[in-house]
Amino acid sequence: MTDLKMLQGKNIVVMGVANKRSIAWAIAQALNNAGANLAFTYQDERFKGKVERLVNENMPGALMAPCNVAEDAELDDLAKRLKQEWGTLHGVVHSLAYAKKEELDGLFVDTSREGFHLAHDISSYSLTAAARRLYPLMSEGGSIITLTFQGSERVVPNYNIMGVAKASLEASVRYLAADLGPHEIRVNAISAGPIKTLSAKGVKDFNRLLDGVEERTPLRRLATADDVAAAALFLAADMSRAITGTVIYADCGYHIMAT
Repeated sequence: MTDLKMLQGKNIVVMGVANKRSIAWAIAQALNNAGANLAFTYQDERFKGKVERLVNENMPGALMAPCNVAEDAELDDLAKRLKQEWGTLHGVVHSLAYAKKEELDGLFVDTSREGFHLAHDISSYSLTAAARRLYPLMSEGGSIITLTFQGSERVVPNYNIMGVAKASLEASVRYLAADLGPHEIRVNAISAGPIKTLSAKGVKDFNRLLDGVEERTPLRRLATADDVAAAALFLAADMSRAITGTVIYADCGYHIMAT
């Protein structure tokens, strides 16, 4: 029988909760149910209220900290806060991605230099920037998990620069896994199928992308945020102790299909 409290006493920071439909929030609920102590980050005061209400209503007592991942000083402050509160960290959930809306519409060849840099900074480099500050707190080993999408491997209409940034993110996972493995820290990505989230709405005609997907998946259904959360729970727990540098697909098998 699976230990329902398999993460009892483990300290995990979740980065990227936007609202109750966020994949990051589904993951947080799964980790909380497994007994983990959680900390949540938010970008700035504009996002604090929504995240704070969600956390306080469901997980009172969980830590909260501001962290704009585009600012090194805020990442430094996050590491200091977690060290002060917990001392030891056992896991990081990185569920962050951003691109200018105009870059997620039309031709990839029209990507601006600014848009290219911004998408990579927030969607890819932020994983490395966070890991750089947080892995020293993971003295007992642990798991770093990020979220990706098959647009990293195949052309998805209008996904454009985000697909390229996700490819960069997946490469970062492999290099980080090689660097941090000697510290017993595993680094993996979950590739979710198309799920209706706030971020997905930024991609033009995203709903059209969903048309027919359900019928084409081997399991004949769309993946849900809870499906991704189950995969994240596995990666956060000791059950995945020999898995690192890997992209795990939680998309009902859609990635294996030719169309």
